[in-house]
Amino acid sequence: MKIILASQSPRRREILTLMDIPFEVIESHVQEVPPVGATPEELVMALAEQKARAVFEQHPNDCVIGADTVVDLDGRVLGKPHTPERAKEYLHLLQGRSHIVYTGICVLTPAGDPLDKAGSYGVQGPASLFVDHLEGNYFNIIGMPAPTLYEMLLNARVIDQQHRVL
Repeated sequence: MKIILASQSPRRREILTLMDIPFEVIESHVQEVPPVGATPEELVMALAEQKARAVFEQHPNDCVIGADTVVDLDGRVLGKPHTPERAKEYLHLLQGRSHIVYTGICVLTPAGDPLDKAGSYGVQGPASLFVDHLEGNYFNIIGMPAPTLYEMLLNARVIDQQHRVL
C-alpha cells in the first residue's frame, strides 16, 4: 500500500516529510462543491473528502489523504484568494484581528473508512511577523494537523509506530 497526498500544498508535503512518512503526491483536480449552508468545520471536512475520493477512485488499493483549510473571520469564510486583488482584500480584513483557521482531513484506505493558504497568508512565512498569538496545533494552521493525522494513520493500520507503511 502507498500513501498518497491528494494535494500540491508545499506545507502539507513538508508536514508529511517531517513526520518521516513515505508518500507520493497526486493532485485531485476535483471541482470543489461546497455543501450548502455548511459551517466552516463541515466545509473543510467535506472538501477534504471530495479531494481524497477523487484520487482514491483511481487508487483504491492505497491510502489517500485529502485536506482543506479555510479562515473564519467573524462568520465570513476566506479560502484561497486566487487573485492579487482578493489577497489584498483578505489581508486588509485580517489586519490586527483574531480569526479561526479550520483544517479538515480525510484518510481513505482500501477498507473505505473516511476519518475525519486560506485567508491569503501563511503563518510560517513573512506573515508570522503579524501573528502574535496562536491557539491550537501549529501544523493545523499551516495545512494539516500532524498529531491527528499520525493517529488516524496508526488507527487505520496504514503505518506502524516506526512510521513504516504496512
